[in-house]
Amino acid sequence: MTGTASRYLYLTRHAETLPDGSGLTEHGFRQAGLLGERLGASPVSAVHHSPLPGAAQSAALIGERLGGGVPVAADELAGDYPPYFPPDSELPPDSAYYLSRFLDRFGPEERTWGPQRAREALTRYAGPMAAGKAVHELVVTHDFLIGWLVSAALDAPRWHWLSMSHANAALTVIRYTPGRPNSVLLFNDMRHLPEELRWTGFPAELHF
Repeated sequence: MTGTASRYLYLTRHAETLPDGSGLTEHGFRQAGLLGERLGASPVSAVHHSPLPGAAQSAALIGERLGGGVPVAADELAGDYPPYFPPDSELPPDSAYYLSRFLDRFGPEERTWGPQRAREALTRYAGPMAAGKAVHELVVTHDFLIGWLVSAALDAPRWHWLSMSHANAALTVIRYTPGRPNSVLLFNDMRHLPEELRWTGFPAELHF
């Protein structure tokens, strides 16, 4: 592992979007701004985001608060796609039917390019860096990719991306350090959001 360096991967689900996905709601603008303020003193040196409007707007608002020297760029690998389709035999018996029905919504094309992009995302975003000093990067993405990356960091069964949900503009941080186990330092952390802006992206009965 000589010559490798730690990577700190910051993950957030885009802020709350309009029903048609064309941009952020008023709450969403506030959420993204507050997350940017929280990260303003952090060493984040690059922001990658999904090309979809809600993620792009969220990343731009966060980037403004990180300062002009931090690049903000769209990346297809940060997009919204299903990362893995488990056979029923991999799923827990008590929830296999529910999870299988959820996956039935995806067509043949998504079943091909989704897992392909997910493998590429692991190569691009996960693991220690090849060389140099520690790197801190933010990915503004969607629920599925966060679940996929966290599951992989925990060495959980690949279907576990289906069991994880992330609130809008919450923060997850994974540390990849040479010679040490991966560490999920934060998951779904919303301490930067006031109560009325927390848990959006979840059904109302799951707002805590």
